[in-house]
Amino acid sequence: MSSHPITRFAPSPTGFLHIGGARTALFNWLYARGRGGKMLLRIEDTDRQRSTDAAIAAILDGLSWLGLDWDGEPISQFARMERHAEVAWQLVESGHAYRCYASQEELAEMRETARAEGRPPRYDGRWRDRDPSEAPEGIKPVIRIKAPQDGETVVEDHVQGRVTFPNRDLDDFIILRSDGTPTYMLAVVVDDHDMGVTHVIRGDDHLTNAARQGIIYEALGWQVPQWAHIPLIHGPDGAKLSKRHGALGVEAYRAMGYLPEALRNYLARLGWGHGDEEIFSSEQATEWFDLDAIGKGAARFDFVKLQNLNGHYIRQADDARLVADMLKILPEMETPPAFPAELSAAQRTQLMQLMPGLKERAKTLVELVHNATFLFAARPLTLDSNAEGLLDEDARRRLGLLRDALGNCAWETEPLEGAVRTLAESEGIKLGKLAQPLRAALTGSTSSPGIFDVMLALGREETLARIADQASVA
Repeated sequence: MSSHPITRFAPSPTGFLHIGGARTALFNWLYARGRGGKMLLRIEDTDRQRSTDAAIAAILDGLSWLGLDWDGEPISQFARMERHAEVAWQLVESGHAYRCYASQEELAEMRETARAEGRPPRYDGRWRDRDPSEAPEGIKPVIRIKAPQDGETVVEDHVQGRVTFPNRDLDDFIILRSDGTPTYMLAVVVDDHDMGVTHVIRGDDHLTNAARQGIIYEALGWQVPQWAHIPLIHGPDGAKLSKRHGALGVEAYRAMGYLPEALRNYLARLGWGHGDEEIFSSEQATEWFDLDAIGKGAARFDFVKLQNLNGHYIRQADDARLVADMLKILPEMETPPAFPAELSAAQRTQLMQLMPGLKERAKTLVELVHNATFLFAARPLTLDSNAEGLLDEDARRRLGLLRDALGNCAWETEPLEGAVRTLAESEGIKLGKLAQPLRAALTGSTSSPGIFDVMLALGREETLARIADQASVA
């Protein structure tokens, strides 16, 4: 087998790229990129009713946003149906598959008998050794694989270890339907073989499929790929991941204000680890990632951990990049605040000036937008309830005095701070007792970047006007 692995991500385009699919894509990407290999992309679009161009576009868009690039053009499974059928007939020719003419009534009867006897429903092999010349009139056959009837099929798996399946449980399953279309089981094997896939990394809900697909590989004399079946993601409560837990599309995380590098880091840690490392770059992840280090148990999705990690990446991010990302996210926000869709040069300068303080307090881009909106708010500001509570009669009187004190002040940090301190001392109060009402008047809230940074960013005229709006006239 080549020392450079070829992996593949093979989503069904029946909706967006959900978070479990994104992690599967990431694991395939990390494994291939860390070993000088390739990750291919195959769109499993054989379900024509549910496969849409919009869904395919959403998947490609989600992967691109996450920074998971694939090699070559995406391959359509539907476009390869003739090749799949050709392989099915090849198996009939070689005696590894056969035509089955059982009617729907006969199949229903088999299911009923199995249920009555407490067995799993299985096809009973009635056409396995019969001559097609006995075929009833007017029935188009399906093609079934001749599965081994005794012994067991073994799946050697990088994550699950050695898993054995009694062959009596893997009946002669259908590989080609009566209308000539392939089943998923056959299509996947043919595509993986033709694409040169060496490692199949996917969810452990496909583990039984690996046993069945192994039978097809053996029948064709093809090299079986290496398997790695990853446990599914569960919610924080240990139940299967649902929408309330975070089983959303990748674009929902983008709209919630997560950075792609934070989501990549978080997903890499869901079920895989490298010692106690929690925060690492994609370069480190590709260097460290190994299939054997994936845990056997289901990983638990934790929004709090993801938010904290995202906050770390926001603090590390370049300020100009954050400004660009904030503007991109505006149309996707559920309730966009009064934030300009386009920034003037002056507004951009203001925002950049405050970004070091703003990004310290935000865990998502959405929070960052909300926290920065006061900069561009129209006067008089709408105060939140906490800010309103701070502005009692005494505070409003002091704001009036402060406005006068600042009137002739040089607009730089030291003189501004000096003026506020001097007034606090003359009033016999601590600096915070004056700075907090000042923050409420300037931002409409009780938390913001440093108050003197806010004053510098707003400028003299706007600062004095906002103070005047909340001050009582002496």
